Order: sequence, then C-alpha cells, then structure tokens
Amino acid sequence: MLSDTSASRIIEAAMSGNADFAEIFEEELKSSSVGLLNGKTTRASSGINYGVGIRLMAGTNVVYVYTCDKSEESLIKLAKEASAALKGGKSADIKNLEALSKSSPSILNIDPLTVSKKQNIDFLREASDYAMNYDELITQAAASYSTSNRVIHIVNSLGFNKEESQTRIRISVEAVASKGNEKQTGRIAPGTMRGYEFINEYPIIDKTRDCCETAIRMINAGYAPSGKMPVVIGNGFGGVIFHEACGHALESTAVGIKASCFTDKLGQRIASDVVSARDNARIEGEWGSYFTDDTGRESSDLQLIENGICKNYLVDDLGARRMGCEPTGCGRRQDFTYAPTSRMSNTYIENGKDDPKDIIADTEYGLYCSKMGGGSVDTATGEFNFAAEEAFMIRNGKIAEPVRGATLIGKGQEILLNIDRVGNDLELAAGMCGSISGGVPVTVGQPTIRVSSILVGGREA
Repeated sequence: MLSDTSASRIIEAAMSGNADFAEIFEEELKSSSVGLLNGKTTRASSGINYGVGIRLMAGTNVVYVYTCDKSEESLIKLAKEASAALKGGKSADIKNLEALSKSSPSILNIDPLTVSKKQNIDFLREASDYAMNYDELITQAAASYSTSNRVIHIVNSLGFNKEESQTRIRISVEAVASKGNEKQTGRIAPGTMRGYEFINEYPIIDKTRDCCETAIRMINAGYAPSGKMPVVIGNGFGGVIFHEACGHALESTAVGIKASCFTDKLGQRIASDVVSARDNARIEGEWGSYFTDDTGRESSDLQLIENGICKNYLVDDLGARRMGCEPTGCGRRQDFTYAPTSRMSNTYIENGKDDPKDIIADTEYGLYCSKMGGGSVDTATGEFNFAAEEAFMIRNGKIAEPVRGATLIGKGQEILLNIDRVGNDLELAAGMCGSISGGVPVTVGQPTIRVSSILVGGREA
C-alpha cells in the first residue's frame, strides 16, 4: 500500500487547482472461485487485482480517475490532470494525515484462500451429485463457490488514513426440475464474512434437498390467480422487496437530486406503525458488513424507519453536500474503477410481535410467498414487480396448494403503509446489489410479514 509520504504528495497535487476535497482509494483484491454443472467442473480461477482511484470535489462537481499504475510519479501526474479538469470551487486547506488505523469486520479461524480448489470442488460435487440423484424430474444441478480478500486504503485531504480488510465466502446451489417445456428452479446462495469453518459446518445436503423439493413442488403446481389480495411474505430473502422498492429510495443517490418518492419525508409517516427498519453495517461477520466505508468514514447502525416514521436517509459525502447534512458512512463502490455513492449494507425490517403461524391463521384467503426471486423497481415512482420463487395459496387460515407464476406488483410507499402484521422470526440473507457505483455485497432481511392488499400477477390454471 502507498506510504504516508507518497499519499501526501498525491493529495497535494490533487489540491493544486480548484478542488476543495481530494481522496485516494487504493485497493488490492485476491479471489478464488470454482463452479460445477451436473457434477462437472466448469470453472476454476484465481486472481489478484490492484488499482488506485483519485476523486476530487469542488462543491458538488466531481472528477474521478483511476489507474493500475501505483508509481508515485504516475499518480501525481494523474492527480494533476484530474485537478485541471475540475471546474468551479475554491482550494481548501489540507489536513495532516492521521496515523494509519486498520479494521476488519471478518471473523476468520481458517483463511478460505488457503484451502485448495480440490477441497472446494469436492464440497460442491457432494451437493451436485445428491441433486442429480434426488428425483428424475431434477434435470440440472449447478453449484459454485467463491471467496475473496479485499484490502482497501483510503487517504484524503481531511486527514483520513484508513485501511480495512474484508474476507468473504459465498456458495450457491441450484436444482432445476423439468416437465415438458416447463422448468422450475430451487436455489440457495448463502454468503458470509467468516472463515472456511462456515463451509465445514454448512448442512449442504439438507439445503440441497430443500432446493430439489422447491423445484419439484413448483413444476407440479398450478398457476397462481391474479388480482388484489392479502399476501404473506416469508422471512429472510423476502426482505429483497424492502431493499429494492424502499431502501434505494432512501439513498441520497436519489434523495439528493430529488428523484426519490421519499424526498423531504424525514419525520413523516411512510409506513404503517408496525414497521421499523434499519441499515446496520456493523454486524461482525455478516455478508454486507463493513466497519470503514469506501470513503474512509466509520460505518453506522442506522434507524431508517421507526414505527412507520422516516428517521434517516443513507447519505454519502456527495449526497451530504447536495442535502446539507452529515454523511452516514455508507459510501460504497464495487472496486477502484468506480466512484463511491450511497449504498445499503445489511438492511432489514425489524422483528415485530406476531407469531408467523398466527399471521397465516388470521388470513382467510390470500397468497403465501415463502421464497422470493428477483424483480425491478423505479426509485422515482416506487413502482416494482417481484417474482415469487415458491408460493402457496392460503385458504381458511391454512397453507394450501402450491402455485407458480406469481408476481407481486405495486409501489414501495403503498406497500409499507399496507403492512399490517410483522412476525418475530427475523432472518437475514445474502445478495448482490447493483447501482451507479457497481455491484456490492448486501444483506436483505425481514421477519414474516403480511401486506393487507397487493396486486398479484398470475393466471388461473
């Protein structure tokens, strides 16, 4: 990593023009991954990637440049070129660098990068072989494993001098059931910031069996009906709806330019009073965690909604300048080739008071989405649609027949107000989130919830 002396010289070059702020983001990424399809290895790779990004700001004007050349001479030249390209603003004082501070949200007993690819392939093959032999309806099984160690170093004109090491593991298993031209998939994709002991302890056969059973249930299921109805959404990855339809609209990326349906809503009701939600980047060992964000600021445990009231936005440095408020430590980026922006970390609806069984029992008729899939959202309007990976009808307060093809359609701000029951079974699930600063690891989550009325897209059998 860059020495304090070199970093200070680069900052001085960057601040030689109109910039009132300069930042160096240095990153080294070591990674390893393997993939299998129907028991055969399709991918086995390792890599090391290094680069440096330099960001300059003058008010809300920004210039961002990056390179893989870490020589001091080259970086000073790049900083001066960026400075010459920045318009507006006035130069500002440069604070002396603090002593380097280091952090890590990972919990490691066994470094996953020291484990052989053969061991990883053997682990995945166990799952793949089990799935392919589970039932004749299972026609395809895919499995993958990836791990990485990301070390970031941030230095800026405010004197920040921070370094963080982040080690992550993620696996996925997909079982595909086929009948005629129809295909249905069951999948798992847990992620963690723990060591290889996570893999050694993971119940891979039990989870693979769940994938197979989901795929088979859905391939044999009839189609979901369409229309407005109560919908119960299961815990864990069900939280993807809150993340996409509501979380993004609370980021300063959208709020700061007044392109969010939640602009100017602080202190106002945006959800029913049974809904509280937070973004907590400081959960040690959790997939979406970090202690130091990609701008060198300390991350936060942020209450977004409390009993239905909007309490906070997710605000990065640029968003803070646009909104006239303080950053919340949520500046994130995929890697050094991206400038940072406001992003979520571990974002979830908090536990309520209801037993999930009571929520089902108190629903005369509706849809139970036990597992959610992907979808899309417009943060300006809040409009979204999400597919249910596994769903069942609710009849007379009981879970009845499985149904396929269900899609939930609505607006995030309306859904929040229509949540009338919140369970006590909070669960978190790993995911990847894409935005203007690339793809970053995030965790979504919620307990079981009920939306009193939502439009379901489907069709009668």
